[in-house]
Amino acid sequence: EVQLVESGGDLVQPGGSLRLSCVASGFTFSNFRMSWIRQARGKGLQWLSSITSDYVTSYAEVIKGRFTISRDNAKNTLYLQMNSLESEDTAVYWCDYGGPPYVPRGQGTQVTVSS
Repeated sequence: EVQLVESGGDLVQPGGSLRLSCVASGFTFSNFRMSWIRQARGKGLQWLSSITSDYVTSYAEVIKGRFTISRDNAKNTLYLQMNSLESEDTAVYWCDYGGPPYVPRGQGTQVTVSS
């Protein structure tokens, strides 16, 4: 059974930083392209970033230069380092494997950016 467990979300002030983690199980993590997606209240699902099995990364324009995706295959863990957070980054964040399409499979982690 595939499991993706996100963590690291929190309440943070504008300009602050957070690091999200996603621990994967139930599939061969190192073989898959992994991605981060998010959904703000009242809005649709938004793709943010992906990293391939060969560590090639890609980013949505809205987060480019502020967020960094990485992975640790030995730990079956995906990360998202988020810097210079803005109120518009407030959302529930999920990781996903494979895709597109992207599917929120886990419980997600809430990021709230507010003063």
